[in-house]
Amino acid sequence: MTENTAPKEAAKHSHEYFIGPGYVKKLSELTGSKTLVFDTGPLISLTTNNLLSTLEQLKERYSGRFVIPESVKDELVDEPLRTKKFMFEAMQIQRLISTGVLEVVEDTDTKELTLELLRLANNSFAAKGKAVQVVQYGEMASVAAAKLLGAEAMVMDERITRELIEHPEHLAELMERRLHTTVAVNSENVSLLQRYVSKTKILRSVELVTVAFEFGLLDRYIAAGEENAIPEVRQKLLESVLWGLKMNGCAISSNEIEQVVSTVQRHA
Repeated sequence: MTENTAPKEAAKHSHEYFIGPGYVKKLSELTGSKTLVFDTGPLISLTTNNLLSTLEQLKERYSGRFVIPESVKDELVDEPLRTKKFMFEAMQIQRLISTGVLEVVEDTDTKELTLELLRLANNSFAAKGKAVQVVQYGEMASVAAAKLLGAEAMVMDERITRELIEHPEHLAELMERRLHTTVAVNSENVSLLQRYVSKTKILRSVELVTVAFEFGLLDRYIAAGEENAIPEVRQKLLESVLWGLKMNGCAISSNEIEQVVSTVQRHA
């Protein structure tokens, strides 16, 4: 398969800061610390499910840094504030940036690796002789930031990117089912990509919320004595939250939700 150039989205990537660059830090300011790097999807899922404030409490217990790339901030905050769509959600996330719960790392520090990862990923699979674009700039910026910061993990909900990192051999099969055609694999590009990302640990919003539940951080959603009105109210709370995340883009199956709820109940 012939390699294509990086997609137009990457070539045109730029920022028009609505909030301003004051919240953006150099990579050197963040290195040497315990870090989780967040992609766009989990923050959207947490916001739309009224769970974003849980991050503040989780960060206190984590005693490390929660980081997003500059391009993720642009997608979550700057662009919605310019267009007014999802403005309320953007303001909630900006509050976490302003208060230091989320820290923003400058894209210029991660751009070289981001573009290389983007090139490899989007030239690893082809359908009908054309390269399939499987990832976008922001997703690979998150991966690059996690790699360069030596992060403990990155938080990502999107299935395609997770499969690309964790199980690239399964991704071609998944795309064939979605595209209803044969997908060719450029093994050389996949191998090179894995050299960069194979050790990247991925968490989803469901893992974060399950930990928050076990810490009792979601107890505010249950009123005193409510177990009399709703049998197994704590189990239903966890189940409802996991389903809410699933419906807002987190890649988790109904069977997996049942397994998580069952496991938490056994350990309670």
